[in-house]
Amino acid sequence: MTRLAAVAEVGLGYALTAASQRLLAASPPGGRERWQRVNHRGEPVSLLEGPAAVAGLLASAMVAPGLEPRVRAASILGVGVAGTLGGYDDLAGSPSSKGLRGHLGALRRGEVTSGAVKLAGIGVAGLVCGAVLRPHPVEAVLAGGVVAGSANLVNLLDLRPGRALKATAIASAPLLSGGGGGPVAGLALGSACALLPEDLGERSMLGDAGANGLGAAVGVAAGASLPRSGLVAVLAGLVALTLLSERLSFTRVIEGTPGLRELDALGRRGPA
Repeated sequence: MTRLAAVAEVGLGYALTAASQRLLAASPPGGRERWQRVNHRGEPVSLLEGPAAVAGLLASAMVAPGLEPRVRAASILGVGVAGTLGGYDDLAGSPSSKGLRGHLGALRRGEVTSGAVKLAGIGVAGLVCGAVLRPHPVEAVLAGGVVAGSANLVNLLDLRPGRALKATAIASAPLLSGGGGGPVAGLALGSACALLPEDLGERSMLGDAGANGLGAAVGVAAGASLPRSGLVAVLAGLVALTLLSERLSFTRVIEGTPGLRELDALGRRGPA
């Protein structure tokens, strides 16, 4: 993808996500209270950022001129399913079960949590996306794992204002010049940039809908662009980080690592 085309895709993702954010803020589905939460400062914060991210990504994927048909289809499927199931978990989920361990433990007790439904649905959707993106069966499975794993990892990072959006932007940037997935990376980068000011200002939050949707978009970009060796490396990294998240606090690691600590805090409000 040329530099001009990359700029156009980033701009498209930015514009349609910003427009979705304004429309949803003006007329929240089901009423404003349905999407209102209270943050750690005791201040109101809106969950509508997540649906805005998903709507902006879907709209831009539908109209972006640079997308190959298979990449367009995988983007719409991956973002749509991940965002919808993430939104379901946002609105219906219980805080009693968290992470893979929590959801698997609930399943052993005979309880099907909204998080377990989300993880299973995103996993299946990821595999379908992989089959759409890559004709070779092994590569299809690898690409599907990358789509599902990326959707999950961005959500795991969404623990501080701006963190998941910065991670999305950093992961998208190297993929801008990559094969068929470059335009999707541009859309994800633009969408993340559009949402960053409200997120850093703690006026809105991604929630599972936005984090899962953005992660799926990055996963589709990687799945469409990387060679088999790259897919193996990325999938191994995603699995390792997901398993580590069950034992380590990402926040503690980031805050204890120079460079990461400053990047993570960049643009964020000070302590309450």
